[in-house]
Amino acid sequence: MKKILFVCVLFLSFACSEDKKQIVEASCGQCQFGLTSQDGCDLAVRFDGKAYFVDGADIDDFGDAHDKGTGFCEVVRKAEVTGKLEGDRFQVSSMKMLD
Repeated sequence: MKKILFVCVLFLSFACSEDKKQIVEASCGQCQFGLTSQDGCDLAVRFDGKAYFVDGADIDDFGDAHDKGTGFCEVVRKAEVTGKLEGDRFQVSSMKMLD
């Protein structure tokens, strides 16, 4: 029984640590998602009703963050991301804007 439990835990740990592709909302964590754990304006993604700061991409990688029409501090945008959740941060390996 212990061996089966160990194999299940090992499998779940491996499965959860793999990068996966998904559609998310992307924006400024502070300005649009209300995150307060760090100061300034930083890129974040939101999925499953929760927002996470992003590592691996910067808020200005997709244009001026304060642009009225497309800036992450002004609007929430849709993105296709590949990455994984590690703790309370999303580790992105690719990010493509869909709008």
